[in-house]
Amino acid sequence: MSFRHQYVIGDLQGCYGAYRQLLDTLDFDPTQDKLWFAGDLVARGEDSLSTLRDVKALCEQGAAATVLGNHDLNLLAVWRGATKIKKKDKTAPIFAADDSEELLQWLRHQPILAYPDAHTVLVHAGIPPHWSIEAAADYALQLEAQLQGSLYQLDRILPHLYSKTVDEWHTGINGFTKTRAIANYFTRMRLCKQDGTLEFSFTTSLDEAMPDDFAPWFEWQVPRERKILFGHWAALKGDIDLPHARALDGGCVWGNYLLAYRLSDGKVITSSAHCPTPQP
Repeated sequence: MSFRHQYVIGDLQGCYGAYRQLLDTLDFDPTQDKLWFAGDLVARGEDSLSTLRDVKALCEQGAAATVLGNHDLNLLAVWRGATKIKKKDKTAPIFAADDSEELLQWLRHQPILAYPDAHTVLVHAGIPPHWSIEAAADYALQLEAQLQGSLYQLDRILPHLYSKTVDEWHTGINGFTKTRAIANYFTRMRLCKQDGTLEFSFTTSLDEAMPDDFAPWFEWQVPRERKILFGHWAALKGDIDLPHARALDGGCVWGNYLLAYRLSDGKVITSSAHCPTPQP
């Protein structure tokens, strides 16, 4: 199908009002246009339930697609009892909703990596320097198989996705350790070493001092055949635009704005609204 416009939108985080306002600004028409979401559909914004319902409906119409982010995985983990709900995430209404099961079953079947067009690849946090895009796509399929399998399989894997331990990537990595490492690269990565070793504590802007030998994953010079579109790192405010990487989390939930990247020309459109109550 040929679309009038396609837009890639950064982390919604349940900021339903800003999301709907952005669609108005885009003059979005679900019969002519398509949206691609960079994950973290839910958490901390004022209405994660309405946001999740709306994105699901658009995806089922073929007018949208999404990848999964760390807050989406956390929502699944709360659903299956692998972790406890956090009050600050404001996701309790999802679990109380009549369509909760339908929403969460749909969510776990969404991809980790997607190709919005022939020139780009979309993931939530990024692709580490030691992976090619082809390898990343294969690892994404492996994680998706774990998330989309039987509920027994899902319940086995979810508790192992949470650890403060930095897993070393090596040729013999396997089992739960491998699955957790894959999930961390795709949904939690900010800083890493050139060999892919992750650092989880740094969440601020690039002006702050970084641990020795670590750099933002996108600063390691690796030839890429596609531009990596990503969200996750709110402190960047979408200011990173490199030939091989584009940041799209505008930090709406932190008092900033949503960003929409138009695939045809790379223009970024910003919402005029942010979350009613910026997070502390």
